Amino acid sequence: MARSLAAELFGTFWLVFGGCGSAVLAAAFPELGIGFAGVALAFGLTVLTMAYAVGGISGGHFNPAVSLGLAVAGRFAWKDLIPYWIAQVVGALLAGAVLYAVASGKPGFEAGGFASNGYGDLSPGKYSLEAALIIEIVLTAGFLIVILGATAKLAPHGFAPIAIGLALTLIHLISIPVTNTSVNPARSTGVAVFAQTGALGQLWLFWVAPLAGAVIGALIWKYVLVPGEGVEGIASNEPGD
Repeated sequence: MARSLAAELFGTFWLVFGGCGSAVLAAAFPELGIGFAGVALAFGLTVLTMAYAVGGISGGHFNPAVSLGLAVAGRFAWKDLIPYWIAQVVGALLAGAVLYAVASGKPGFEAGGFASNGYGDLSPGKYSLEAALIIEIVLTAGFLIVILGATAKLAPHGFAPIAIGLALTLIHLISIPVTNTSVNPARSTGVAVFAQTGALGQLWLFWVAPLAGAVIGALIWKYVLVPGEGVEGIASNEPGD
């Protein structure tokens, strides 16, 4: 279990540092030209690379919503859920701290939103709480369906990280203007604590909506799409010793 938790911590660190780092460090310079699309790709690449690197150790969740959805779908032991959540949040907070240390090394640095998620005045497009709630639930549900499908026995072997990474890229392309894209409570927590806005006050939504969406996606997969399916793959691995 210790190895699994270490893998989840490092994988979540990589996701937050790479994804949010692209927004805080690179997207801040228009001349680099990465924009929303570059940030979306960065998030997808973090999941893809870590799924191949440590997915065989922990299952490659890197996201409390994914761990919950896999437990609901029967792919993950309920007893391991809270330890995974703790490892994921710690990894995200460490990534936020390292990113803050790097970003604050620039003269005149101001944290501002610091790649945090939000609705209303904290939404990039000023979308409402209701819009943020809907999109986070729907996209997290879709993400779980992709994960469960890509790691099922009938899926092509070895390609799951690619499908999952591309799905996360697509999710960001859709929802960065709405919420700055969460679908991951750990990712939201890791940077919200360093933001100089009201991000912490809105953090509840980016726990509630992704967790609800994960349950919905898992139930759709389990009872509608593939009832009684057998599974294997990176997301169904039992924690190692």
